[in-house]
Amino acid sequence: MTKADPRALNSAGVAALNAGDPARAATLLRQAADADPGAALLWYNLATALNLLGDAAAEAAALDRALDLEPYLPHALLAKGRLLETRGEALAALEMYRRLLAAVDPAAAHAPGFAAGLAHARAAVEAHTDALAARLEAELGAAVEAADPASAMRFAHCVEIGLGRRRVYVHQPLVLHYPYLPAEQFFDRRHFPWLADLEAATPVIRAELEALLAEGGEGFAPYVAYPPGTPVNQWAPLNHNDAWAAQFLVKHGVPQPAVRARCPQTAALLDRLPLFDCPGRGPVAFFSLLKPRTRIPPHTGATNIRSIVHLPLIVPDACAFRVGSEWRAWQPGEAIVFDDTIEHEAVNDSDALRAVLILDTWNPHLGASERDLLRDYVAVLDAARAGGAAFEPN
Repeated sequence: MTKADPRALNSAGVAALNAGDPARAATLLRQAADADPGAALLWYNLATALNLLGDAAAEAAALDRALDLEPYLPHALLAKGRLLETRGEALAALEMYRRLLAAVDPAAAHAPGFAAGLAHARAAVEAHTDALAARLEAELGAAVEAADPASAMRFAHCVEIGLGRRRVYVHQPLVLHYPYLPAEQFFDRRHFPWLADLEAATPVIRAELEALLAEGGEGFAPYVAYPPGTPVNQWAPLNHNDAWAAQFLVKHGVPQPAVRARCPQTAALLDRLPLFDCPGRGPVAFFSLLKPRTRIPPHTGATNIRSIVHLPLIVPDACAFRVGSEWRAWQPGEAIVFDDTIEHEAVNDSDALRAVLILDTWNPHLGASERDLLRDYVAVLDAARAGGAAFEPN
């Protein structure tokens, strides 16, 4: 072994640590780090020996060298956080712990000592967050309650984002992205005054659906149906599987006569609603069935120029729907409108069938002239491509 061999010096230093000789370990590990100053792990190992010697200043310097080289080296972040915490520098320690928790997969297997350190870091961050949340509520709660509902909701979400309790989701359309539209997970009902007429028709619509189901579900087909050779990714469990099935009343703007004839009142209502009238693409309206113990995986839709409407018809317990950072339970007869280009998913954890009427309408933030331009734009695209990917809501 020579002094210029950092690997051998590091091995000897770690062996000294394991043997309970931190002084010899520090000497060897200092030599290793000096021989290879660009190796973050060597500086971290040296910091470990210095910690055991009680030399906090030298330990901090070694950890800083390690983190300068690898800013998200997990063990070094944990060690620096603990050092700062013992010094009484709570906010600085919390910053290290936050970096650590961002760098490490909590679901992965970790050695017991490091796992305990992660748990301590998480508890420290959560305690600080809880205290800050309580202070914000005490000092700002009355003002939030006095604000109008839309402003209060946005402010509350701002606070949750700042506390790290809410993730920010953005548009991720698969086909057509219209810029500068607000990324609203669920749209305000005031944009859709006609929802009341749709909801009032719930008993009639449900009765016509139940008649279809009483016929044995003829006409329902798997919603996910990729052709052979197509990568299915997260859709593999549902591909050609009627666990998630649909029957269309209108498909890509084309009325479906057979099902409309069996659901005449539903069809008549749809004809009166201001749906997504983009020729060749919309509107779309269909009954969506989700069988028991079925989950629709997280995904995004085709374009943010439209909004998706759900009218829940049959909703057993243990059914839920997420758009972005918000989970909601479907309530029979209560329509919801959302942006399906924001990541969303659905689950039926019950032992019964869930059924929803799904349809699409324009994004409420698009003006009439923009809608006209978009209809013309899509028409030119379709003519150029001789067809194309349709905007199927889900």
